[in-house]
Amino acid sequence: MTPAELSRTVLRSVRGAVEEQELSVPVPARIVVEPPPRPGCGDYASNVALQLAGPAGRPAREVAEILRNRLVGSAGIARVEIAGPGFLNFTLGDGALIALVREVLAQGDGYGGPSAGQGSGAFRPVAGSTAADARAAVVAEVLAQVDAAAGRSDCQVDGHPVLAPAPYDLATLTARLGPDDARWVLLRPVAHDPVRVPERPVQRESNPRFRVQYAYARVRALVRNAGELGFVSEPGDVGFPPTDGGSSPAAPSAPLPSAPAAPSLPSLQALQTSLATYPSVIEVAARLRAPDRVVRHLEATADAFFRWHDVFPPLPVGQQKPLAVHRARLALAEASGTVLANGLRLLGISAPEHL
Repeated sequence: MTPAELSRTVLRSVRGAVEEQELSVPVPARIVVEPPPRPGCGDYASNVALQLAGPAGRPAREVAEILRNRLVGSAGIARVEIAGPGFLNFTLGDGALIALVREVLAQGDGYGGPSAGQGSGAFRPVAGSTAADARAAVVAEVLAQVDAAAGRSDCQVDGHPVLAPAPYDLATLTARLGPDDARWVLLRPVAHDPVRVPERPVQRESNPRFRVQYAYARVRALVRNAGELGFVSEPGDVGFPPTDGGSSPAAPSAPLPSAPAAPSLPSLQALQTSLATYPSVIEVAARLRAPDRVVRHLEATADAFFRWHDVFPPLPVGQQKPLAVHRARLALAEASGTVLANGLRLLGISAPEHL
């Protein structure tokens, strides 16, 4: 179950409660579900009960209990809990990650919205642009593509953000840093923050642009290496991290009854959340006129991928034969690469297969 599907499920529970007169409130147009603020609070959370409490004239926890009763047992939801003043915390079923990977791979370039992966992929300096124009020109170009990905066609020019100017014109910045770094430094800051231009481009992991591109290149290398070993990806159970420093999952003869379900492991959960929330990040970036949201999400996705990759090795080592768990991990890696590539192209930044 993706966040969008969970949002629709919660919305149906509200609509059902209103139709059956358990609640007397206007049905909202949409329900926001987000990763919880702290680990251990489920996979997603929603404050819908707090939003409805005032119109309903009832305590938020009472509204939450009505919705919880309707949501318990819903397909794809393993557990619904009420936290604090009335937050609903959702733990998804064991198949949620597999379904997400299948969805990302099936949609490919289209994951994240129409044309989400069809960015220009090239930096096009505007002749004669001033320093003040440099950032605005790139942001305007990217926002047009973000709008298309989010399915928005009603955005007016006055909806664009007021940007702190860039210190160089586009051509000068491109000549100094190269096309990818030039776009990255213009798009990364929040609108009112200044653009900080490095002395020179840095091809190492301290550069977040390089780190994102390197994560994508690493995914493509994994796919090539798997092909050389004679196997391809297949969404499935990614197993548990190895306990002996190797690449194999825990042996069936040595079960780990106290271990959490795989999706609740921190590195895996972070990557799952990054992949699942990518479409909503595009929508928010369009609504808030904030392409920096996409940039920062790509950074978070790359970091989550590397943490997961180090704990859940996708490839067998030594004489070990490829197992189903390796095919499943490779599928998750490919899904990560899909999100990274779609986001990079949306920003007009290249997604290289080799670095």
